[in-house]
Amino acid sequence: MTKQYTFRSGSPYPLGTKVNDEGVNFSISSRHATVVELLLFKTAISKKPFQIIPLERNKNHTFFSWHVFVENLPAGTWYGWRIDGPSLTKESGLRFDRQKLLLDPWARAISHKLWNRSKACQAGDNSAFAMKAAVVDNDYDWEGDTPLVIRSEKAIIYELHVGGFTRHPSSGVKNPGTFAGLIEKIPYLQQLGITHVELLPVMAFDEQDVPVHTAELGLKNYWGYSTHSFFSPHPGYCVTPEKATHIREFRDLVKALHKAGIGVIMDVVFNHTSEAGADGPVINFKGITGNSFYLTDKHDKRIFHDYTGCGNTINGNHPLVTNFIISCLEYWVREMHIDGFRFDLASALARGEDGTVLQDPPLVWGIELSEKLSRTKLIAEAWDAAGLYQVGNFPGYRWGEWNGRYRDVIRRFIGGESGIISEVATRICGSSDLYQPQHRLPISGINFITCHDGFTLNDLFSYNQKHNIANGEDNRDGCNNSLSFNCGVEGETKDPAVIALRKQSAKNAYAILLVSLGVPMLLAGDEFLNSQQGNNNSYCQDNPLSWLDWQASQDNADILRFVQLMVQLRKRHPSLMRRNFLNGEAVKGREIADITWHGEQPDQTPNWDTADNRFIAYTLAAIEENEADLHIVMNMSDDILKIQLPKINGRQWHLSVDTGKSAPVDIIEFSQQIPLVGDIYQVSQRSVVVFEAQAK
Repeated sequence: MTKQYTFRSGSPYPLGTKVNDEGVNFSISSRHATVVELLLFKTAISKKPFQIIPLERNKNHTFFSWHVFVENLPAGTWYGWRIDGPSLTKESGLRFDRQKLLLDPWARAISHKLWNRSKACQAGDNSAFAMKAAVVDNDYDWEGDTPLVIRSEKAIIYELHVGGFTRHPSSGVKNPGTFAGLIEKIPYLQQLGITHVELLPVMAFDEQDVPVHTAELGLKNYWGYSTHSFFSPHPGYCVTPEKATHIREFRDLVKALHKAGIGVIMDVVFNHTSEAGADGPVINFKGITGNSFYLTDKHDKRIFHDYTGCGNTINGNHPLVTNFIISCLEYWVREMHIDGFRFDLASALARGEDGTVLQDPPLVWGIELSEKLSRTKLIAEAWDAAGLYQVGNFPGYRWGEWNGRYRDVIRRFIGGESGIISEVATRICGSSDLYQPQHRLPISGINFITCHDGFTLNDLFSYNQKHNIANGEDNRDGCNNSLSFNCGVEGETKDPAVIALRKQSAKNAYAILLVSLGVPMLLAGDEFLNSQQGNNNSYCQDNPLSWLDWQASQDNADILRFVQLMVQLRKRHPSLMRRNFLNGEAVKGREIADITWHGEQPDQTPNWDTADNRFIAYTLAAIEENEADLHIVMNMSDDILKIQLPKINGRQWHLSVDTGKSAPVDIIEFSQQIPLVGDIYQVSQRSVVVFEAQAK
């Protein structure tokens, strides 16, 4: 018989578990609970507890917290809660079910080995199929590590999926699909030159949270936008999750990235949870916090409001929930050394308890004003699934925003659309129309052309239509307006002219993105033309369709080289990483404006309002003593154009980039550039050309 542990009343703080030399303190907050039991399990796959500890109101209850101290209990013990209370009513919306084994919302490590989502959707006991939490010792040697402080204007973000980055056999890592596997790829990230990785959700999520017909195809939730345990790293990315090594393995990744000078941004999902709507599973919040955690109908609290498309919406501006979320973020910064957060469907966080949009949402401002998060990067996906679009108007001041306006107009421009030059110019100069009126900065805009959600860069120029049949939803899912351009053939082709145009379009995208003011974000795999065969919603494809095939990094080494050198170009030009907006005024100490717009001839008035114009050119002045000036030409027309370069006293133009040329002369390393002869240059159709003016 397994040892039975003695216990005493314990402390309400901290919530979750706390290990010391005498044992473990457990505390859980449940405002309306009437009966609470702690269940202890020998392993993560034990179906029955070895001890059940009943908590008494007069001994183990303080305010909203239920607590108990279990003496001599070792770290590594697995546990769960059972909680009872008032039954579901229209007035209260409470959903207590004493038979359900519940996860601790503050758990630092969880196991989903036995998890059966459908069982949790049904009434009655599911303890043999429920997830469990583990008691975790917080000891760890950080070796002096702290969160990095990299100024946002110098940031180059690289969005990646921890599992898909190394899960393909071609990755060649020892532990594919894990935090440890990603550590092995850090030298590649260093060679690429990015400053931050933005990790798709790594908080523990429900891999079984997909539509029934999708699950029947053997597919599962791959992206991870289905969080249930906000304090626990995802066990599926750990090498030995059965040993509750989640925290150590994740910390090893963060520490290794920091040693390489790379910051870590987490994609977090505080707009909904995997418990879905009224017919979804009971995992933790539904059975613990009652009706406070989710937005519900004021007339019938059994009905969930859904502004996320996932069945529920977190009631983020309820005081208890606001405290939970901010405490969670502070935990990841304090204990895991995270450098930033990207908030999925962040506009949902601006909704009040009745779903209305708040002008000054307490949660959003609470995150911004938290002293512990004051040096942490905050990035909002400034829209939600119910039509709220706040790009350029997200509450707060220091938040960055995924700039969907940038993405859309640059896609249209590269695809050959005319009459949009004015907006293109505004976007590549930092979107002053969106941010300057609020006294925000170019760094408020996170510029991107592709991300995990939608076509990869290769597919953006290979498909006019989405091809999502493999998802099991009859091609109904995914975006129907991708603003893509297949270069004349739908899908794969052996036509050399089409292949060349696709590569040139990809280089155009990278060139434009990396010379734009604001913070650039790259999608992992785009730098070597990773393809998802036209699937623009691969959320359920945990298979080679979504995994990065590293063979492509050799097959398309010319594109990878182009991206590496474009990153280097950006880094050597502070004028591309300026913190403030351009104003057209003379640079201090020089007779040249910070930016000068041109037509095909120097100082010629650009054709801003010409309906068929697809050409733009401008000179960007250096802002540091040893920096070269830039002259940038973007010709997305079908015509070859001859342009004249402007004259700058004491400087001579050198060709740096010409996407119309083939490798290796499509981009020239700075040390190998030679002065141009003359001031006339022929610009190919659908190309971007960059010149650098070095001192004579």
